[in-house]
Amino acid sequence: MAGITDQPFRQLCCQMGAGLAVSEMISSNPKVWNTEKSKRRMLHGDKAGICSVQIAGSDPQELAYAAQVNVDNGAQIIDINMGCPAKKVNKKLAGSALLKEPVLVEQIVKSVVTSVDVPVTLKIRTGWCEDTRNGIEIAKIAEHNGIQSLVVHGRTRNDFYKGNAEYDTIKAIKKAVTIPVVANGDITSAKKAQQVLNYTGADAIMIGRGAQGRPWIFREINHFLATGQQLTPPSMEEVRSILIEHVKELHKFYGDFMGVRFARKHVSWYVQQHEQGKQFRSIFNALESDQDQLDALARYFDNLT
Repeated sequence: MAGITDQPFRQLCCQMGAGLAVSEMISSNPKVWNTEKSKRRMLHGDKAGICSVQIAGSDPQELAYAAQVNVDNGAQIIDINMGCPAKKVNKKLAGSALLKEPVLVEQIVKSVVTSVDVPVTLKIRTGWCEDTRNGIEIAKIAEHNGIQSLVVHGRTRNDFYKGNAEYDTIKAIKKAVTIPVVANGDITSAKKAQQVLNYTGADAIMIGRGAQGRPWIFREINHFLATGQQLTPPSMEEVRSILIEHVKELHKFYGDFMGVRFARKHVSWYVQQHEQGKQFRSIFNALESDQDQLDALARYFDNLT
C-alpha cells in the first residue's frame, strides 16, 4: 500500500503483533530511484522486523536488478507485486496487469528468483477479471519457478476494492500448490481472520486496509487464534498513546513539512470511529506544523475522556 505502509507504520504494526510487514511498492525502474520518495522507500533497516521489500515492474531484467539492489540495501525477502489494480501501474503492464501474461509472469519469476540469495515471494489477485480468473495457473507457475510463498487477494483486478472479497479461489489455489498460501482481502476482525483461515485452508492471513487506524488488530487476531477469546479493545488512553507516538514517528521520518501531510490521513483513520472524528478531521487537516498537530491531538483526547 504505497504511501501508507511506510517504515513508521510497519514498525508500529510489528510492535502490535504483525509477524511480517511488507514495504511500500518500489518501482523496478532505476530512473525513478533518485526521487525523495523512492529514496525513503529504499531505506531498509531492522526497525520493522524482517525486511520484506516489494518491487513492481514488467521487465524481467529490471526486476532482477531491483531485487539485487534492495538485497544489497538490507532486504531479507523480495516480494513481487502482481496484485496492484491502479491504472497508472497497469498501463505499464505491471501489478495485476501481468496476470494477463502468464508467459511474462514465468520470465519475471525466474529472473528474480535466480538473481538473489534471499526468499522471493509473490502477491497476486485471483485474475484480471471474472472471465479470466487464472489464479491457479499463476500459482503453479510461481511454485514451479521458486517462489517461496504466495499472497492472494480475493478479488480480480477489475473488482478493484468493490464488493466483497471471495475466498473460493484462494481455497482452490491452496489445494493446487504446496507452497505456503496467504489469504488477503476484507479481513477486518479476529473472527473474520479465523473464518478465512478455516475456509480457505490458507497458511496465514495478510491484513491491509483493516489495519489502517487500528494497528492493534494484529494482537487481537493473535490472541483470538491462540485462545478463542476476544481481546479487550484498547482503552482510549492507549489509543491516544499509540496515535500520538505514531504521528511523532511520521514527523521524524518525513520531516516537518511532509510529516504533517502524511500524518493527516493516518489520523483520519484513527478517529473515524469516534462521533467527534469528522469535525476534528477538518480542523486537524488545516494545521501546518508538527507541534500544532500534537497539541490538537492532546486536546482532542482530553475532550473525549
